[in-house]
Amino acid sequence: MSDTPSNMLPLGTIAPDFNLLNSISDKYQELQSLKGDKGTVIMFICNHCPFVIHVNPAIVPMAKTYQKKGIGFIAISSNDVEKYPQDAPHLMKQLALDQSYTFPYLYDETQEVAKAYNAACTPDFYLFDKNLKLVYRGQLDDSRPGNSLPLTGNDLRNAIEAILNKEKINQHQKPSIGCSIKWANN
Repeated sequence: MSDTPSNMLPLGTIAPDFNLLNSISDKYQELQSLKGDKGTVIMFICNHCPFVIHVNPAIVPMAKTYQKKGIGFIAISSNDVEKYPQDAPHLMKQLALDQSYTFPYLYDETQEVAKAYNAACTPDFYLFDKNLKLVYRGQLDDSRPGNSLPLTGNDLRNAIEAILNKEKINQHQKPSIGCSIKWANN
């Protein structure tokens, strides 16, 4: 288990567009059709990372709560499935069903989307406003596997609440920590 931090894409960056395979529906979907009316959370995750497994219990209820309020949630896996077959699309679909994901779980086969977002680790969280302008990036909260801190989702939750309440988002944002994205040809 490695401790790779987020690269912290500059705030204000416009969300790079994509058209990726939704492992759940087996259809390609674009960012424009998945974004929320009031904001959009994009998370880079994968099936096998202990950090993602740790945060999954907080992600699902958070998505259910905020999707009703106009926040879109999108999960993307960019890991090289040649070296990490447990992250293959058919297993992504199974995980999404097992975890009751209410959001698409997209497969970034070429890894171009992860590169466009400057994603470094799983999980890596990005929150964009209604205009797809980056307003938050970094960690879900301070909880990590084995550190005994409660899994609250407060860092991301506070940023989402600020969008919904039209308040200023705290600019002091901590990077996420997780497993490195498993790049092809490395």
